[in-house]
Parts: sequence; structure tokens; C-alpha cells
Amino acid sequence: MEAAVNEDGRGESIWDRFATQPGRILNGDTGAVACDHYHRWQEDLDLIRDLGVHAYRFSVAWPRVLPAGTGRVEQRGLDFYDRLVDGLLEREVEPHVTLYHWDLPQALEDRGGWRNRDTAHAFADYAAVLSERLGDRSVTYSTLNEPWCSSLLAHYTGEHAPGIRDLRAALSAAHNLLLGHGLALEAIRAAAPGVSAGIVLNFSPAYPASDSGEDADAARRHDGFFNRWFLDPLFRGSYPEDMLELYGAAVPEIGEGDMAVISRPLDFLGVNFYNRAVIRHDAEAPLGYVQQRAAGEYTAMNWEVHPPALTDLLLRLQRDYKPEALFVMENGAAFEDELTADGRVHDEARRSYLERHIRAALTALQGGAGLQGYFAW
Repeated sequence: MEAAVNEDGRGESIWDRFATQPGRILNGDTGAVACDHYHRWQEDLDLIRDLGVHAYRFSVAWPRVLPAGTGRVEQRGLDFYDRLVDGLLEREVEPHVTLYHWDLPQALEDRGGWRNRDTAHAFADYAAVLSERLGDRSVTYSTLNEPWCSSLLAHYTGEHAPGIRDLRAALSAAHNLLLGHGLALEAIRAAAPGVSAGIVLNFSPAYPASDSGEDADAARRHDGFFNRWFLDPLFRGSYPEDMLELYGAAVPEIGEGDMAVISRPLDFLGVNFYNRAVIRHDAEAPLGYVQQRAAGEYTAMNWEVHPPALTDLLLRLQRDYKPEALFVMENGAAFEDELTADGRVHDEARRSYLERHIRAALTALQGGAGLQGYFAW
């Protein structure tokens, strides 16, 4: 979104490097230009204000603030986020800041990235630098966005940067991400007492494909793989026993006191929801199950549209984990834009998607979920 990857002292990120590797990104696209937000931020904030939006969620690029991940702070990077926060507040828009949305400094990846425990401590130092600079203003902080993606997609399936395919590496990354989250919470609260701070997880609610016991067991494994592996340590201070047994020797060493750090109280849990997973037992699959395509409506990304799953998810989170507050931090859909003869895109599919999911969120709120806000993505 920001682009300006080589300006004002910004360091290289793992996605900068990943995007240059042949075959990694469709069409060889990069983030070098993107939305050019770094140069057009004032125009962008005016658009946000004119839409009548009262809160805006954005992320900070770690390598723009600390080009090498640690050590020297790039003041020009901090100045940019300073101006951005002030610009939002001047327009009466509440800033919701995400510290990490996948763009690890490449210098840290060269030393093992999230597979290296030191990165968790580097992340806490970065959180301290940023929150000390912004802490005198009303800002809501999310430490991590979707650590499942930064660990499993990045280190198990290899679809995301840095493109590794190894389960033990993925589980090590997941643990160190969660450790970094807990350390960052402490740093934020020390630098800016009284601010609201939490974490954002992406969820894949699992529904058995049939009434069979095998499909029910498979759905629970998917829930453990995608959801409980992060929820349980955050809210219960331990990893789920069934998944520890399933992963076996791939589970990394857990340091003394780690789980206490990871399970520090959250002011809120951020929820990213796009679609559910219909799960069928398959003994030949790596984790003993596959996702089954459900009949129904799909987006241009081939993701099912099923709003009741958002209601189910929010109520389940409230019932089983009792967070202080819930925010839907991401929800939206990809549809093809068709420019009609009147020069407009009549975006009915997206409008309908958002309306139905907002209604689903409202149903959860009325059912007892502690939902405090909804962000479209």
C-alpha cells in the first residue's frame, strides 16, 4: 500500500525480496508502487473522512522505522507515521495501528527470521520505539496481524514470504510470533499506559462435511491447526493437547515462562473472517482431512460466501474464550469491477456481501458477543 520501498531510508523487507524471486508472485508484481500511499496519504485521508468513516486501520512497516530490524531508528519513517496519526485525528478518525502485517526486515530474516527467538525480542524493541513516539495520542494498537499466515503460510506451505516448507520451522515461527506479541504488549503498555492493545487473528471456522464421526474429528483437527493453535496459548496459557500429540517432534522447545508472556491479558481480540471451511476426512491428506467445496455463492477468489459462519464464530469466541472485547478487523470480498455505460461500477455483489455480514455481526452482538466494531477490508 505505501510503496516508496527505497525512499527515506526504508530497509528491505522479506516481501521485497520474495517478490523478486521468479514464480513467487503472479505477473512478477511487486509493492514498489502499489497505492502510493506514502506520497498520497493526505489525499487518502480526505477520502476516508469524506466517506464518513470514524476509524481507520493501518499497519506500520517495521523496516521503515528500523531498517535493519534493530539498532538505528530511521526518524524519517517515524515522522511519516507521526503525520499520518495526526492527520487522522485532525479529521476526527480514530487510528487503529497494526505493528506487524508480515513485512519483516530482511536483515532479521537473514539471521533466521521468526524461526529465531531473538526476533521476538527485536519486535518488542520496535514496539517500544513506535509506541513511545505515538503514545501521547489516542491510538489503538494491534501487535500482529494474522500470525497464522506469517507462520504456516510462510513456513509450511511456502506460499508467503519467506517461502519455506517445513512444519517444525512453521511451529517455531508461530511460537516466536506469539512470544513477540506478549513482549510487545508489555512494551506498549510501559510506553503508553492506558492505551488499548490486542492482537488480530484470522479464523477458519470448521464445519464437518457430514454427520460421521470421522468428519467431526477432521473438523476438530482443522480447528486446531488454524484457530486453537493461537487462541489457546493466548487465552489459556497452553497449546491444545490434541495438536501437540498430532505434531509430535515438530513442536519446538518452549522456554520457561514463555506461556505466561504469551497469555498476558488482551484489551481486545481482533477477528479477520472471510469464509468457513467444510471439512471431510481423508486418511491420505497430510493432516488427515481435506476441504470440500460447498454448494453456494463464491467470490472472484473462489471463496465461499456464508455469513452465518461469522455469527457462529463471534459467539463461539465469546463463549469459549471470553475476550474483553471483539472487533471484526477484516471482512470483505473480491469481485470483478465492471465499468458500465454510465461510467460507474455498480458494485451490488460487494454491497450485498458487506450488508449480509454486518447483519451477521449484529446477530452475534444481540446474542451476547462483546463486539465493539467492524472494519471492512
